[in-house]
Amino acid sequence: MKIMGRHGLYRASDWNRESKAVKSGAEPERYRHDARRDFARLVHSPAFRRLQGKTQLFPSDESDFFRNRLTHSLEVAQIAKSIAIRLNATELLFKATKDKINLDLVEFAGLAHDVGHPPFGHNGEAALDKLMLDYGGFEGNAQTLRILTKLEKKNTRGFPSTTNAVTPINLIAQTDNRIGLNLSYRTLASVLKYDNIIPKTEDNRKNNGVEKRPVKGYYYLEEDIVRNIKNNIGFSGDKKLKTIECSIMDVADDIAYSTYDIEDSFKAGFLTPVQMISLPDDFKDRIAEKVHKSISSQYNDKNSEEKIFNKDSVNEVLINLFGTIFMPDENILKRVKSGPLAVEEASFLLSASATGQSQALIQDGYLRAAFTSDLVGKFVTGVELIANDENPMVSKVRLTLENFRIVETLKHFSYQLLIESPRLKIAERRGNEIIGKIFETLVSDSQILPDDWRKIHSAIDDTAWKKRVVCDYIAGMTDRYCVELYSRITGSSPISFWKPH
Repeated sequence: MKIMGRHGLYRASDWNRESKAVKSGAEPERYRHDARRDFARLVHSPAFRRLQGKTQLFPSDESDFFRNRLTHSLEVAQIAKSIAIRLNATELLFKATKDKINLDLVEFAGLAHDVGHPPFGHNGEAALDKLMLDYGGFEGNAQTLRILTKLEKKNTRGFPSTTNAVTPINLIAQTDNRIGLNLSYRTLASVLKYDNIIPKTEDNRKNNGVEKRPVKGYYYLEEDIVRNIKNNIGFSGDKKLKTIECSIMDVADDIAYSTYDIEDSFKAGFLTPVQMISLPDDFKDRIAEKVHKSISSQYNDKNSEEKIFNKDSVNEVLINLFGTIFMPDENILKRVKSGPLAVEEASFLLSASATGQSQALIQDGYLRAAFTSDLVGKFVTGVELIANDENPMVSKVRLTLENFRIVETLKHFSYQLLIESPRLKIAERRGNEIIGKIFETLVSDSQILPDDWRKIHSAIDDTAWKKRVVCDYIAGMTDRYCVELYSRITGSSPISFWKPH
């Protein structure tokens, strides 16, 4: 195996930016890497702070136990960094060279990956996408890139100006001169999960059969940014870009989602291990079909037999996870050994034992923590590197097939039983109504927008531009503020001119 091929893992141009750093009176921090500088810019940004008020699975005002987007992102960043540390220490591609995976960059990707999520999670994402179908759509990953490269208010081209007032828009050329956090190109590449342009209009979406749900990718508005990213990090060709840091973040996100959403669901009483195991075969068939589809698309190097996944496979995963629950405790074993039991009595005792142990797992914080901790540890050590010797930057990281089966099964259980549940569907309907009303109101009366947003809105006389500005504004809201603004618009709560928005 080659240690390094034509290119190393990083190159000097990776750390170029849309605009050179603004000179200040302070001495240049030559000891601080660009990736660390980018990490700091993210942590101090309003968009990152607002993740604390955005839903992960359960509304954050229901309980201070449940994870929100911020705590989820912190967990993803920690898991991603652990994976990178392990790869640096164990994989020959990195172990035998100083050109190791940059840990700050991986941690950044984990922290930033959900910055673009709107209020009300995936339900809010779908609502905004419907409203923007003819103007480039809406999607969380695309919004993340847009926030980092345009919306965050750190830099604009030409800032600061010694003669003119600072403005985010060049009115003469009518182009968007905002550059967001002005991050390095390699840092931006770490959050580019889907190298696809989202179709611009509803007709384009219909032609591709993707008008019913958000399309993963980036907006046509950021096409020039993505081109600059690729040029600077030295990526060319027809293949889709996904850097190793992005690949690690993607795996870490799946690990966190599949384990911690289940833990929150146990705590909330939405799920129990016994309930999961006893679900009907038709439900397990649906889960198996989705998992099999994921395996087939991501493990092309495996033979057809290895890729088999059916309802028996689902049961196998669940038994491996929760099998100890169905092992009789000592009291039942003593009762069995003391004499023959009728079938009914044995069935009763075993059912009572399984139910009791299932309840113990969801009610005992120590058992829950141990369960998820063991799973996360298993998954972090259960990743594999698909090395690209010629260009290590695009080496791929994935879970072993055994671990992928578990993660995907848990992910789809979580989605089918929780996100699609009637109790959370009520929240979805409310979120759609709230976002729709706010969007309609701001489009018809831009004077309601805050001063800075109103200036951006009026800078370019174009319907697509104006609707995108409204969409950007709503997408940045927390769940609570979105509900609050809706209440003020509809008159269901007292109007306050003291409270800014």
